[in-house]
Amino acid sequence: MQLSRATRRFSLEGIAMKSPIFGFALLSVIAVVASAPAQAQNGSLTRSFVSSAGVDSNPCTITQPCATFAQAYTKVGANGIVAALDPGKYGPLTISGPVTVNGNGWAAITAPAQGNGITISAGSGKVILTGLEIDGAGAAYSGIVLTSGGGLIIENCTLQNFVNGGAEEDNGNAIAIEPTGSNHLDFAITNTIISDAVIGLLYAPSGGSTATSKGIIDHVTATGNLDDGIMINTSLGGGAAGVAISNSSASNNGIEGILVINSSESAVTVSIDNVSVAGNAVRGIEVDNTAMVLLGRSVITTNGTGIVNDTGPNNTFYTFGDNRIGGNTTDITGNTYTSLSTSFAPQ
Repeated sequence: MQLSRATRRFSLEGIAMKSPIFGFALLSVIAVVASAPAQAQNGSLTRSFVSSAGVDSNPCTITQPCATFAQAYTKVGANGIVAALDPGKYGPLTISGPVTVNGNGWAAITAPAQGNGITISAGSGKVILTGLEIDGAGAAYSGIVLTSGGGLIIENCTLQNFVNGGAEEDNGNAIAIEPTGSNHLDFAITNTIISDAVIGLLYAPSGGSTATSKGIIDHVTATGNLDDGIMINTSLGGGAAGVAISNSSASNNGIEGILVINSSESAVTVSIDNVSVAGNAVRGIEVDNTAMVLLGRSVITTNGTGIVNDTGPNNTFYTFGDNRIGGNTTDITGNTYTSLSTSFAPQ
């Protein structure tokens, strides 16, 4: 039996257990949050701009751009657009309302040590992040963290180099979607590369949350992460969730390529279509508790164990019969792995 996933948030494999350093790290996180500057979205512009030659005392217009995303955000109204005019580093950002941040493929954010690149608490608002490079520089805890929002789109972005600060899954994530409360959330992450974090892409409603979500993960590469490439984890909170992972790669990670875990109170269905899951040190795909996974047109190879259907018989793992599962140290294991023979062959 593998490590209990109900307690996974507090005892990840491959990460140091609690120690006196943990308390210090937690205090550091609190200090960083307490000292973070407030960034209010209360401007009147429909578009605001940043430039490498900008100055934050400017009005953030196209002819007089600002220097940082944080300042440009204060000048734009709800559902406005903050855009980068040229290559540059534009600083971390806290988002509290609906907005589009367009880096145009040349804007970078170096996340602060023990902090996040972008923090989103947008209530029911929709946030779009496009064309951004977010780097933790081996010192920041997370790239993008969402705690509330009605919609999130991340496209054409690169996130890398994030570290764990002793709080297990609470940091060390390139992208962490961790809704609180009960708002419905639709998210889509496309054409994005995630590497060198603890967990590459994490969806994990916080404890007590009843949030429901529908998610799309398409043309995403999650590689070289210390723990998991992609984790869908509603074991500590969350209502129903449906996530489609397609045309992507979750490979060369330290533990698992894809982990899906829920509690008996949260119904989770994940489809995995045309995905490469290769070279993960411990497991390629693991499914726990009552989650349902549908696997099709995918290659599962050169992992420690290809597929683990860990706790039965309430979870369901279906294959469409068109996958390539082989070349792993162990191809398939688990209490109910025979359910993998159930096939819904294409008509």
